[in-house]
Amino acid sequence: MNKIYIILLTVFLSTNAYSQQAYFVDGYHGGIYGHYPVKWKTQFIVDQLHMHPDWRIGLEIEPETWDTVRVQTPEAYQHFKEVATSQQVEFTNPTYAQPYCYNISGESIIRQFQYGIAKINAHFPEVDFVTYSVEEPCFTSCLPQILKLFGFKYAVLKCPNTCWGGYTAAYGGELVNWVGPDGTSILAVPRYACEELEQKSTWQTTAWGNSDAYLKACRDAGIQHPVGMCFQDAGWKNGPWIGSGKNTKNNSIYMRWRDYIEKISIGKTDDDWHFSQEDMHVNLMWGSQVMQRIAQEVRTSENRIIMAEKMSVMAYLKNKYTCPQADMDEAWRTLMLAQHHDSWIVPYNGLNKQGTWADQIKRWTDSTNAIADGIIGASMQSFDNPIAQQKKVTQQQYIRVFNTLGTERKETMNVLLPSESGYSDLGIYDWKGKEIGCFVESEGEKIRLFFEADIPPFGYSTYCIKKKETGKRAVSGNEQVSKSEKVNEQEYAVENDMYKIVFDLSKGGIIKSLIAKKEGNKEFACKTGEYSLGELRGFFYEENKFHSSTETPGRLTVLRDNTYEKKVKVQGEIASHPFTQIVTFSKGTKRIDFELTIDWKKNVGIGEYKENHWSDNRRAFCDDRFKLNVLFPADLHSPRIYKNAPFDVCESKLDNTFFNSWDQIKHNIILHWVDLAEQEGDYALALLSDHTTSYSHGKDYPLGLTAQYSGGGLWGPDYKITQPLKMKYAIIPHRGKWDKASIADDSDCWNEPLLYSCHSIAALESKSFVDLRNTGYQISTARLESGKIILRLFNAEGNDKLQKIVFDMPLSSVEEVDLNGQCIERKKIKTHAGKSEMTISMPRFGIKTFVLGLN
Repeated sequence: MNKIYIILLTVFLSTNAYSQQAYFVDGYHGGIYGHYPVKWKTQFIVDQLHMHPDWRIGLEIEPETWDTVRVQTPEAYQHFKEVATSQQVEFTNPTYAQPYCYNISGESIIRQFQYGIAKINAHFPEVDFVTYSVEEPCFTSCLPQILKLFGFKYAVLKCPNTCWGGYTAAYGGELVNWVGPDGTSILAVPRYACEELEQKSTWQTTAWGNSDAYLKACRDAGIQHPVGMCFQDAGWKNGPWIGSGKNTKNNSIYMRWRDYIEKISIGKTDDDWHFSQEDMHVNLMWGSQVMQRIAQEVRTSENRIIMAEKMSVMAYLKNKYTCPQADMDEAWRTLMLAQHHDSWIVPYNGLNKQGTWADQIKRWTDSTNAIADGIIGASMQSFDNPIAQQKKVTQQQYIRVFNTLGTERKETMNVLLPSESGYSDLGIYDWKGKEIGCFVESEGEKIRLFFEADIPPFGYSTYCIKKKETGKRAVSGNEQVSKSEKVNEQEYAVENDMYKIVFDLSKGGIIKSLIAKKEGNKEFACKTGEYSLGELRGFFYEENKFHSSTETPGRLTVLRDNTYEKKVKVQGEIASHPFTQIVTFSKGTKRIDFELTIDWKKNVGIGEYKENHWSDNRRAFCDDRFKLNVLFPADLHSPRIYKNAPFDVCESKLDNTFFNSWDQIKHNIILHWVDLAEQEGDYALALLSDHTTSYSHGKDYPLGLTAQYSGGGLWGPDYKITQPLKMKYAIIPHRGKWDKASIADDSDCWNEPLLYSCHSIAALESKSFVDLRNTGYQISTARLESGKIILRLFNAEGNDKLQKIVFDMPLSSVEEVDLNGQCIERKKIKTHAGKSEMTISMPRFGIKTFVLGLN
């Protein structure tokens, strides 16, 4: 009797558990650039919605798609407009080109949303945006803040059916409060802790189809309202993904995300998930030549367009110069398309019969750069007085230096002048008329002028170059030269006011010694161990061995040796392939710049092993220790990694970055910089990269910057070496953690260098339009819109106390606005001595946007 009772009870409980209702979110992902068959797809969606009234879909369609749909299939377009705002449809990702987000700048992410929302609402004015949900791992830690500022209420951290490039960490139950680095929280559906990676798959989690096993795992985990998800590729001719009507798998009910969260789910939670950037488990073809070029091209365009916006604001404030808004919009459009996730994960795929994604990205970023450079040039030249420029001035000329950052900068300028400027009899004077030091050298038919410029925050300074009076002689030739010197036949020392660097030529020109004079003469180069600072090292699998640049001797050539700038060229070989490193360090500058070129003789395999099966869980392109790396073994005690991310800096909790399979991905991404800092000591070494890529670090393995992978990759292409490797990076030896050492500011200085223009006549003046003083804030952007200035600030290094911002412009009003432009607060401004001030506070890693009204 007891046995029968137990059996019946077991059957009852099992039946009761499986009768618990399951839910599913279906939809489409893609667009005109990422798969959208225009001729039939739109009408197909409309027809399927009519055929299956119980069906619900989320749409993640590139907004520009609707431009093409309206032209090519106008009738289907009109039919879709009728259902776009129905209870069956939800737009879940309005970004312009569906970027991954973690690999681009925070400002770029904001523009992706702004331009995308505007484009969708131009077609469907009544569409609103409530839930952020995507089919690829298009997430980053700062999204809660950005989403909330755009008016989103919810987010979904699942991407069950397209995890080729990665996935979020598994965490929590039915709902979590996704908390960003600034403290902003948004209610989110996570990838459940019980939502495992699908067995025998390298692209799915178990939530992709509401299987019996998935639903049982959810119920065992106490999830009351389990939900699965799949945003189908828009190129697929499927209707409801898991069937419809009585044939719907496990009697699941289709839901929109907003309806599921508001009407079905538990609705709220006390589970606060402080989502770290390392909860992004993502892995692309880092180090492959095509990826490196794409990342460099995107980074260059990101920098140029932001500088163009800022320069146009300065020019407007100076003389009402206005750049065409259509030009700026087009520059952003082509940059945003280059940031499309497909451009990073399938660069070799064909794109609309225009070559590959990689080909198109080059065209897109070239277009962005051309527009941005035109705006920068026009902005600088607009400072001139056209009438005054007609005067012939032969005894003097002017250099105007511009600073697009919100903090004061004192840096060495390297200016190329026409030969008629003279050579041995020049003097340079600041805006006060005071002569300052300089160095002049000839360069072909021109001359190069070096001097130390002092530029106020978000402003400019003007310098005058004059021929010396009779009897006086400018510093030139070999004067003011601090000679580099050969220590012995194998070592060469180069020294300035900041550093003394010793290159060991017997080991390919590695840095044997790096002494930071301003940091108590601290030696940063590790003297023990098998690795060397600046060493190139990688596994050449066709030879089945590691090769290092230390295996062959190097040569050193001094390219420049004066008080203001030291530049040397180190030449050597890596596995018989010649390489060149240009090393530059300047007076008063903490940063040491490197420019690496490897002239590959042919394509060679570099990585853990020869990749033959791209769909295997284990992958040759995962473990970066086997790729070609630039190594930075530093004399630091028990250091820990800090790394920046969009509007964030993450303290790494990883013991190491090493993994070799799809199901064990660790976050090892360098966006702009990583900082290797002692936890108990006071010293650190920051590494800056000119592109998004990966880094390596672990016990008994030094910090390494990924430089080259060559071999098989995702979806089978051979990621070959087809041209020389060219990349730039920089290191900053320093004291204190990244925030105390202002590493974020140093990175901004590298990405937004001082600009200069030459003039035959100009007013000697120095002016700051926006002064962030010692706030720790950064200017994310400053741009002109309808006669007002949009100023966005990011708290990169400061605290949450009240801070004072000073404006040297005729302000009539200041409004803090959200990212939709809606007023949050009207700020009080104080005017004193012709300048305006306001006080604000925001948390670390917070962003705030202000609309500045001008008198």
